[in-house]
Amino acid sequence: MGDCFLRKEPSKEGCSPPLVKLMKDQKSITRVACINPPSLMPAVWDISSITRKEKIDFLSLLPGFSLSPACEDLHQEREWGLFLEFLRKYKRVAIAKLELYELYILPPDEDSKFGCATVLYQLKEPKLRPSQKFDGLRIVAAEISSPPGSLAAIGSNRLGNSVGPIRSFERNYVTAHPSYLKTLGQAHSSWIFGAIAELVDNSRDAKATKLEVAISMIYSRTASKDIPMLSVIDDGHGMSHSDIQRMVSFGHGQPETDDPDHIGRYGIGFKTGAMRLGKDALVLTQTANSRSIAFLSQSLNEGRDNLEIPIVSYRRTGQYMEVDASVHNEDFAKYNLKTIKKFSPFDKYLIGEKAGIFSAEGTGTQIYIWNLDKWGSTYSLQWEAGMTGGSSFHQGGIFIRSRRIRSRLGQISQMVPLDYSLKSYLEVMFLDPRMKIYVQGALVKSRPLAKSLNNTIVKDGPVLGKPVQLTLGLSQLEWEQANCGMFLYWHGRLIEAYKRVGSMIHNGDCGRGIIGVIDVTDLMDDSNGHVWVHNNKQGFQDCEAYAELERWLGEKADEYLDEYVDKIQLRKGNVKYKPDHEWVQCDKCRKWRMLGSDFGSKTLPLEWFCYMKPFNGRCEMPEEEVEKGLITISTKRHGYNTKDPNESRNRLPEQASSELEGSSDDGTRNESKQNDIQLSHKRPRRRLTRSCKKS
Repeated sequence: MGDCFLRKEPSKEGCSPPLVKLMKDQKSITRVACINPPSLMPAVWDISSITRKEKIDFLSLLPGFSLSPACEDLHQEREWGLFLEFLRKYKRVAIAKLELYELYILPPDEDSKFGCATVLYQLKEPKLRPSQKFDGLRIVAAEISSPPGSLAAIGSNRLGNSVGPIRSFERNYVTAHPSYLKTLGQAHSSWIFGAIAELVDNSRDAKATKLEVAISMIYSRTASKDIPMLSVIDDGHGMSHSDIQRMVSFGHGQPETDDPDHIGRYGIGFKTGAMRLGKDALVLTQTANSRSIAFLSQSLNEGRDNLEIPIVSYRRTGQYMEVDASVHNEDFAKYNLKTIKKFSPFDKYLIGEKAGIFSAEGTGTQIYIWNLDKWGSTYSLQWEAGMTGGSSFHQGGIFIRSRRIRSRLGQISQMVPLDYSLKSYLEVMFLDPRMKIYVQGALVKSRPLAKSLNNTIVKDGPVLGKPVQLTLGLSQLEWEQANCGMFLYWHGRLIEAYKRVGSMIHNGDCGRGIIGVIDVTDLMDDSNGHVWVHNNKQGFQDCEAYAELERWLGEKADEYLDEYVDKIQLRKGNVKYKPDHEWVQCDKCRKWRMLGSDFGSKTLPLEWFCYMKPFNGRCEMPEEEVEKGLITISTKRHGYNTKDPNESRNRLPEQASSELEGSSDDGTRNESKQNDIQLSHKRPRRRLTRSCKKS
């Protein structure tokens, strides 16, 4: 009967059955591989007894699987052969008792492959209710007589069997087919930068202060040539073995506490991001006391029926990292490491080199992705290395090869670098940028939008009873590129950019250069734990809160145009919407410092610190904040020089508008208005009352 359950060891390249070690009388027999076991098995099986086969009369009822030799040396090969020969010659069965199962090891039949053995198993007898009994394989109902007229008797007469057999006492676990990895990658099919954003989010959640994103060439033994590899490296707190298991698992519980600085919610970001960018991804992470390697690969699992994700974990012992025996044995770790090296460009030397990036006691996470997504005959991403030595003349970057603009309602501009330049996207990705980010070795100059606008005003208001705060203003950069719209942030992370609202939707040039910045965390996070954000974090779900937000934003944008923009006199020529305040970020403390409006931030060096001009301060000094609720207008609208930079700060809207209308650029009264023009944004009025009032 052994042939019914005997399976030959798979010959498919890359197969990885779990390995266990057989023991008898505290002596090792050999290491074997389990072919399709019912569940995760212990790493060591201790054979407690050997008995005659005919004494176990229920063997024909038991399910089973097979064992294949995985001997480490000639001694184990000899012991395994002697063990099987003994069982077959004397018709014996070896019994091993585990925590959940009793295993019965049978030798192969005469006409079967001699190197393999059959294992039959049954669950250990569980605790039963009085109405149940255990037949060695499953729990069934005990034969209990029912009095006439009872519920059981009535059921028996009508249905033919009042209490049938209860299902087998086994647990069902979810398995995943390898094709599911391709399905995960489709979450960011419309915009590949959304996949990179998932990895950046994880670094921010890990409290990283530095992040490097780069694409470089590496030699692939499988392809026998150099191939591009994307790397995302941070100096965050790293992940333990349990953390990285959660990272590669398919979803996990949402955080119990609602951390406003934490972005991850769904437990799928790494998988969807990595599988969109390429077919294979390796994660190397280190904490203060551990180091782990995980391999999520389509190449490894190609042609298989179930998904395998090798993980190898180490723990710190003194100055060295040793295999963590508390999570897997050394044999299992060796097998997983061998698999990783076989299906990736990483050998033990390259893994050691990458681990050296962490330094002796450093922490962080490194993600490497290769077999990158293709665009026709080449790759979807395009990259430039840039000049070495930190030159500002030509810095590298990563771009979407198609250079296509994302579709937005009412948009007419074709100059939206944020859509295809990774550096442009990362500049505004966070509402309050602190992390130092490099792309192809070049530092990304973060651009806090709310602090870089001209004619700035802050609007507060309730939406569905929840407070929201909108910052509106004019941006010189967006004016030049004919862009406008709202930037919507959630947990400080950009979800939607250039969202047109109000009259901006109906008139392509209406609101040109006007930018709104708002964080909608409180509005989009339901108090019951529901989040109205798509799991790819590239849009909001269609819900009442979002519809009301659109309406409110449209009203505030139209009010801004009517009350401030239409009244401002501008001079013909090169109009400059200089920010109300110049801000610069210290490369050490990452705090933002407010400079005088007469100082151009473009003249500052690439690396700037608090002690430098014109701040001349210290990193310990707190950040300066602009008073809320007031409109601020630069004293110099057409240039970058002014006499008194403090005059324009925190003035009332009426004062700012009247002074600007009656004054020329140098502060004197303007006697002639021949060269002045009145801004007139012609847009359809959405409300009759406003139209009548205008007339």
